[in-house]
Amino acid sequence: MAEISPRKQPRQARARATCEAVKQAAARILVTGGPPALNTNAIAETAGVSVGTLYQYYPSKQAILAELVRDMRAGMLADIERGRAQAKGHDLRTAVRLMVGASLHHHRRDALGAEAMERAEAELPMDAETDALKRRIIALVAELLAGYGIADPELAARDLSAMTRGMAQAAVAAGETDFDALTERIARGAIGYLETGCN
Repeated sequence: MAEISPRKQPRQARARATCEAVKQAAARILVTGGPPALNTNAIAETAGVSVGTLYQYYPSKQAILAELVRDMRAGMLADIERGRAQAKGHDLRTAVRLMVGASLHHHRRDALGAEAMERAEAELPMDAETDALKRRIIALVAELLAGYGIADPELAARDLSAMTRGMAQAAVAAGETDFDALTERIARGAIGYLETGCN
């Protein structure tokens, strides 16, 4: 199994810029060519660096993908934290709409990139940092739901996360770009699930 942790962390601005260029190149290739087009030579060429430079920081293409997934999950966590803060004090229906909107924010920024990263994540072994980010996202949603008296908030949070992810993936695959309409559809499903007793 390929190593998915970076070899070393970039300390200087130039090294950080190199690592960022490598990650962005991998993301572009993944979106435009899919997993078959992704290899370290193509990543290095697209990033404008040598393969040797790439290998100073990443032992494999899987390590680059894992770093991209961690970045995506960290961004999702920040979106959920903002959504949760906005949802406080609102009724359940409004809170759910705000949280669904927050959870789709990474799709709004880059729908194809988000979809490509989520597919890549499914192919990678779970690392501790990504697992912790995913657990924290579920915990934040569960904490919010508990405040509305939801009987099993952790189960509901996992179910709502799966519902949101599935509907978002289907929408992106179908070429949908109206994320306001998608947010509303997901929110209606989530509210129905919560109000009819999710246990």
